Parts: sequence; C-alpha cells; structure tokens
Amino acid sequence: MGHRALVAYERPDRLYDLRYSHWGGTRLDLVDRIDDERPLADGVIEESPVAEAVAGERILSDFLDPCKYEALYLVREGGSDGYRVAWLEWDERRGGDRGAIVELGPGEADREFRRWFRATKTALGDIVELWQFPRDAARTYLEARVVEEYDGIPYTYRGT
Repeated sequence: MGHRALVAYERPDRLYDLRYSHWGGTRLDLVDRIDDERPLADGVIEESPVAEAVAGERILSDFLDPCKYEALYLVREGGSDGYRVAWLEWDERRGGDRGAIVELGPGEADREFRRWFRATKTALGDIVELWQFPRDAARTYLEARVVEEYDGIPYTYRGT
C-alpha cells in the first residue's frame, strides 16, 4: 500500500521538478529530512522525476491526485513545507477529483487533523448513506469545514 507523497522541488526558474515518495506521507517528517546534503531524504524520495519544469499552479490540478497521495511537500531554498492531502470524495467512480491541502508539520497537529478529517468524513458518509443526503452537498460542506477549521486550500484534480 504505502503512504504516498508528491515532492515538488522549486528550480531557479520558479518551475518545479516533481518526485515520488512511497512512504513520505506517513508522518510528514520529510519536512525535517530534506536538506541540501540530503535532497532525496536518504533514498526515501525516488531519484527519477515524475515530471519536470511544472508551473506551480499546475501541481495541484495536474499532478496531485487526492485519491492517490496523502502528502505534498514543497521544497524551496531555505527549507520545505508539508501539506496533508484531504480527499473530499467518497467514491472514485463518481469522479474522485476534489481535494484540499492543509499545511502542517510532523507531530500532533498532523495527527489531530487526520483524526478530525476521518471522523468528519465518516459521519458525513453515514448521513449520505442513511438519509439520502446528496453527495455533492456533503462534499461542499466537508470542503467548507476544511477551509474554515484548518485554512485548507481546495482544488480540483484534472490529471495530466
């Protein structure tokens, strides 16, 4: 299975090279493990790029599938930032394309967000199934809660 992460390295031309980490989404600890001496976090991040020279505004919509990835890292000069990916859908077959990212670091804040999100999404899913509440309305509500509670950034994944 794995805990997949997408790692975006900013280049001098302000574009990004994207790489994959199979276990990088576990605890968001790559924030502390990526540095100038260990840009691939001692082999946790794959050397071959997923994509090169990607504009920043395309990372979410074209590459960060919220159903596939659990984390995103943006690596810039001076450090990196970790983001937890939240999949705002319930079923891939119905167009599992809405997601949100929440900036977090490793530790308790990340664990708290994952518990909160899982509980909120589960309760909403039960309401959808038991009382025929529309999925679109539940997704809109979940997205609004992620934005309000955690300053999440929602996006639509379109794929490449």
